[in-house]
Amino acid sequence: MMSGQLLEVRGVTKNFGGVQALTGVDLSVGRGEVVGVIGPNGAGKSTLFSVICGIKPTSGSILFKGVDITGNAACDICHCGIARTFQLTKPFLQLSVRDNVASAFLFGRGGQKVSGLREAREEAMGVLREVKLDHRGGALASDLLFAERRRLELARAVATGPELLLLDEAMAGLSTGEAQEMLEILAGLRQKYGITLLVIEHIMKVVMAICQKIVVLNYGSKLAEGTPEEVARHKEVVAAYLGDEGA
Repeated sequence: MMSGQLLEVRGVTKNFGGVQALTGVDLSVGRGEVVGVIGPNGAGKSTLFSVICGIKPTSGSILFKGVDITGNAACDICHCGIARTFQLTKPFLQLSVRDNVASAFLFGRGGQKVSGLREAREEAMGVLREVKLDHRGGALASDLLFAERRRLELARAVATGPELLLLDEAMAGLSTGEAQEMLEILAGLRQKYGITLLVIEHIMKVVMAICQKIVVLNYGSKLAEGTPEEVARHKEVVAAYLGDEGA
């Protein structure tokens, strides 16, 4: 693993009117790490991702490779090397699976490597092979099954050429077998492309299996941070998930 912090979130607070979604959150992601962000519903996890990806915080800053990117336009965030998947997949339904990925390739950093749509489509098929979806390249995105749409969402994000990939509940709604396949796909993508991961996930077995570090949010504040083993033993974390009696 290479040394150095790829991403630094420094004292980020985000208010929406009278609602404080994040309060003074600090977080760092080292190059090559897999870092998990967990917490109960409404803890501020997706808001944190949105701030990293360009939504201007009320206060605080976001640094990527040492450069302040706070509040930058989404396209600039993408071009600097950050991509994100979403809980709700929204492909271009009337485009083919291949062209969904090709369009992402042209939009992102990968567009610098190709001279046109034909080459973008060739590159797209390479990414689709990595997510085990190349056999569906010619199908309309509207015809994909739920688990296939999850993989298409991942492929589109990877096609932009990220150094840091933010996964927002990529396993949500998947069966045990489908989730295991997704884990294998993520491992392959990390190995092939050297991607660093920041992961929001509710399936604790997944978090414990892939993350070197976990950050716990609760009511918009950082409740705990540590290795999976340390976080699993943290009494306040247990209480936040299970209530005081469960703790």
